[in-house]
Amino acid sequence: MFFRHPSTVYFLLTTITIIILQSHAQQTYVDNKQLACENNDTITLGYTCNAAATCRSYLTFRSQPPYNTPTTIATLLNSNPDDVTSINNFTSNSFIIQTDTAVIVPISNCSCSDGGNYYQHNTDYELKFTNETYFSLANNTFQGLTTCQALINQNPYNFRNLLVGDNITIPLRCACPTANQTAAGIKYLLSYLIETGDTIDYISQAFGGVGKQRILDANELNATQVIFPYTPLLVPLTTEPTRINTSITPPSQPSPPVIPVTPSNGGSSSNKGVFIGVGIGVGLLILVSVFGVFIWFSRKKKVQQTKTYNSPPGKSKNSATAALIGPESNSWSISTEGLRIAIESLTVYKYEELQKATGDFSEDKRVKGSVYKGVFNGDLAVVKIMKGDVAGEINMLQQINHSNIIRLSGFCLHQGNTYLVYEFAENGSLSDWLHADTKNATFEYVLDWKQRVQIAHNVSDALNYLHNFITPPYIHKNLTSSNVLLDANMRAKITNFELARSVDENDNGELQLTRHVVGTFGYMPPEYIENGLISPKMDVFALGVLMSELLSGKEAATRPPEGGGGGEKKGDESTVVQQGQLSETIKEVVGGDNVRNKLAEFMDGRLRGEYPVELAYSMAELASKCVAADLNDRPSVTEVFMTLSQILSSSLDWDPSDELEHSRSLSLGR
Repeated sequence: MFFRHPSTVYFLLTTITIIILQSHAQQTYVDNKQLACENNDTITLGYTCNAAATCRSYLTFRSQPPYNTPTTIATLLNSNPDDVTSINNFTSNSFIIQTDTAVIVPISNCSCSDGGNYYQHNTDYELKFTNETYFSLANNTFQGLTTCQALINQNPYNFRNLLVGDNITIPLRCACPTANQTAAGIKYLLSYLIETGDTIDYISQAFGGVGKQRILDANELNATQVIFPYTPLLVPLTTEPTRINTSITPPSQPSPPVIPVTPSNGGSSSNKGVFIGVGIGVGLLILVSVFGVFIWFSRKKKVQQTKTYNSPPGKSKNSATAALIGPESNSWSISTEGLRIAIESLTVYKYEELQKATGDFSEDKRVKGSVYKGVFNGDLAVVKIMKGDVAGEINMLQQINHSNIIRLSGFCLHQGNTYLVYEFAENGSLSDWLHADTKNATFEYVLDWKQRVQIAHNVSDALNYLHNFITPPYIHKNLTSSNVLLDANMRAKITNFELARSVDENDNGELQLTRHVVGTFGYMPPEYIENGLISPKMDVFALGVLMSELLSGKEAATRPPEGGGGGEKKGDESTVVQQGQLSETIKEVVGGDNVRNKLAEFMDGRLRGEYPVELAYSMAELASKCVAADLNDRPSVTEVFMTLSQILSSSLDWDPSDELEHSRSLSLGR
């Protein structure tokens, strides 16, 4: 009998195991492994062919110029424009879709490709720019619908030798329902692009109540695992999808939170796919082991989340987690890891305490927007109301200790919002001092020369600390005069770290890419606006703009008069400094001839000429270098800090009565 041969028995059991698993297996969630291009993990190559050889499926794509009409999106993804228009209820194929709108894209031929191993839908893309890479194509242009690993695997071009005009095959991730799913009534699988703030509950409701467990099963996820923005999640559908329901209310119970994108080192998905290629007996043993480990981790996590302390909530840094996510919290706005770290280092307030401190968030306590002034135990503070996952900002600020960075002292979670409590800066924002209506009595006092240099020095000191003295280093990404606050001693403090990003999020360590270009007009450098390139030099660019504001008193960017936002006119100043961006104007001021006259026209008239001309020129020249179009031509923030230290030292020794003698050394042709 052939069953007596061990090798034959092993082969038979293995074959049976594979058949059983393929008939019931779902697809493995990519788990952010697509960010490490050099790691050729099979998960990143595509969804496994484990059912029908071909099927109809669906993708989602978020409208981004130039891909913001049914025609351009369909062309990019090799779909039919009429289908895109019809399913999303657009008025025409040329309809301009609002930016960041999730669009459903029908795919008629999701099939087993690449040797029959993986499902995919192919489209072609011709390289248009010299800086395009497999990474940028996968994560920016195609928004995570493919991976750099799949692009490398299916294209003949070496990733180091990509040229403009190369025609790249783009394998888009799609999948067909398994036999098990088909038996349960599932007819289609949709590749949904996760957005920051999404939860499994939200995704389920957005597609007509698909069912949370079905989504988890389809992606081999469990309820304790996290999902990442800009990665695809398979949504099983029993009918063809219609326009995504964006008007649903948040789920009444907390769902597993989505956390900001961070590279995965393997994640918590080690229990996925462990049966393939082993005997049933060994497979069951592994299954039992993995299940046991999962139960242990689940119980451990549950204990951590329900652990309580004796000290009262709102008064101690060790208040109970349960107090944070109890009945009053209707949705997650901070990740569980963020909660753990925050509890260890910050005061946790009750919502009632915030109401009392701010007069129930009365209008007379409003500082600006969603920021309110309050009194806590006799001390002034500000409360900022935020939506979405703010774990990144909390985790960053709780480890920072610098006199020129606003201090975060505590927080509160209430009904899906996070309330952050910061130290109070008595003198408001730098923007108010430089640009507020001169009739506003609060700002009748004008910043003098020494104060302006001191503020620039403070800001450069803070940035130097962020870039070089914390681990990991951070880029602020949104440095503006509105995000620089002044304390009672007129010392500057940087605030608003919502867009801040660590500089070690990929293997380059310094240069990163994003498809979400977000910032303030006038402060964003060209490489970020045009290509989504992020580096510490973008903070240097913004610092150059900020120095230009301090010198001139003008806004970072002003609109032409016909746009309703013309520049301020002071005396007979040249129109070259009335309009446009200061980052361009400052270059004109320090370049060419007649520098002295141009500098005098550029300087803030409210200074009444009371500033050292040579030092003003040195600061203007430094600002011009900071806003160089090529980031490699900009100085580092350390160099800027050192130069400003010298200017500050000289300014503190400067006597206005000596200005005539000082100014003579600045020639007209300098």
